[in-house]
Amino acid sequence: MFKTTFIGAAVAAIAATGALAQDFPQRPVQVVVPYSAGGSTDLSMRVVADAFERIFDDSTMVVRNQPGGGGAIGSSAAVNARADGYTLGAGAQGPLVIKPLIGGTDYQLDDVEFIGLYARSLQVMVACADAPFSDYESFIDYAGENAPQVGNSGAGGANQISAEAFAAAADISIESVPFNGSSEARTACIGGHIDAMVASPAEAKSASDAGQMTPLFVMEDERIDLFPDTPTAVEKGVDFTWSSWKGLIGPKGMDEATLTWLRDAVEQIATDEQFRETLTDMGEFVTFEDGEAFEARARRDMETSRTVLENLGMLGMNN
Repeated sequence: MFKTTFIGAAVAAIAATGALAQDFPQRPVQVVVPYSAGGSTDLSMRVVADAFERIFDDSTMVVRNQPGGGGAIGSSAAVNARADGYTLGAGAQGPLVIKPLIGGTDYQLDDVEFIGLYARSLQVMVACADAPFSDYESFIDYAGENAPQVGNSGAGGANQISAEAFAAAADISIESVPFNGSSEARTACIGGHIDAMVASPAEAKSASDAGQMTPLFVMEDERIDLFPDTPTAVEKGVDFTWSSWKGLIGPKGMDEATLTWLRDAVEQIATDEQFRETLTDMGEFVTFEDGEAFEARARRDMETSRTVLENLGMLGMNN
């Protein structure tokens, strides 16, 4: 009797768990954005939330900003949340693959559940006003004998990593100049106070059209529509690509049914035409990658970052 009762209870429990997962979500899903409101990570996640509620009837997604620590505080809140699928995070490159290497985070990449990637922010190296070079070849020639000042949005950030990693791949020298955000770097570039900077295509396009910057090369495998006449480093013989990215992450330990539902949801959102048009108009490069591909990308970027940070003496500096 006991054995039969036990088996019956177990079957009922399994059935109940499956029903709960099948009915997910039963309450609002909260997504922690590790930056202040108004930035590209925040704005793109709000487009995700709108699409989530439009595609999945009677479902709610709430975006909560939790800035601080260069994105580490909000990312920690997401990674260390209860693993029920109702508290997730906006996965960004800096806090996930760079900050843990510098130190001072209470999480590592192994603690992150990668749900899906939905967009990438492409990067363009541009020549600033009065720079002693105006195209890829003259930039490489100059950097072979000098160390051009290349601005970035912050020490140890994704833009510095990409510039330093490219310099190593191309066997040239640069002097990284960190600023407090991309807007300050852009102002210095337009003013001719630095030689070059890593910019987003949208930043580079508007400044290029105004004659304030000159695009040198794109950090992609292939040329992009916004700059059809600007080469890639790859076509110039330097095997280097880099982009910042945006995706959905969560804590480890979610049940398989909930995780599968969330991963399918990201794919549906990322392939939705209205979503793609909205994000493209914002200057994002809409790209869907499933959890496995997303994690693989993050791990590749972490290894690139590790090498750069070690060369800069920044590896583990906050431990």
